[in-house]
Amino acid sequence: MFPVRVISIVFAVGIGLAGCNEKKAEPKPPPFALTEEAIGNYCGMNVLEHPGPKGQVILKGHKDPIWFSSVRDTIAFTMLPDEPKDIGAIYVSDMAKTDNWDHPGESNWVDANDAVFVIGSRKRGGMGASEAVPFSQRSAAETFVARNGGAIVKFSELPQDYILGSNEAPDQATPEQETGGHGNH
Repeated sequence: MFPVRVISIVFAVGIGLAGCNEKKAEPKPPPFALTEEAIGNYCGMNVLEHPGPKGQVILKGHKDPIWFSSVRDTIAFTMLPDEPKDIGAIYVSDMAKTDNWDHPGESNWVDANDAVFVIGSRKRGGMGASEAVPFSQRSAAETFVARNGGAIVKFSELPQDYILGSNEAPDQATPEQETGGHGNH
């Protein structure tokens, strides 16, 4: 039988060696400030030219973010199979820290995983589509819903069909839909 002391030393060395094989978690890169040089990944236009909340995705090992003119486009990037999956961070405009829809701010970002989102509101995003409006504080999202309609969901609950589907919010009808598709002839 081995003395307890020898077993303790062998156990400690084993734990130490096991720790060498574990990958250290990379620290999350901080968000970048929005500047006039920010060009939307999908639209190819200056991000600042669009109203509503914006987004940025930072890929691991890349020094510059990928910019988006809307939060919906930002989240779509993470869902689309052909886009890179080595995501280091996803940041979206924190609409709890602004009251200006047209200019939501250059440095008020919130980690998308920590935000709550309002979907199906009357507000339209940067490209005129339905938007997923992000907030760092649930109370601010509730106030927004009271004024603009919609429902509050977490990042993990964002419906893929809302993000990748039609530009119409579920509760918004186009003039054709309102008239049964026949228009006013």
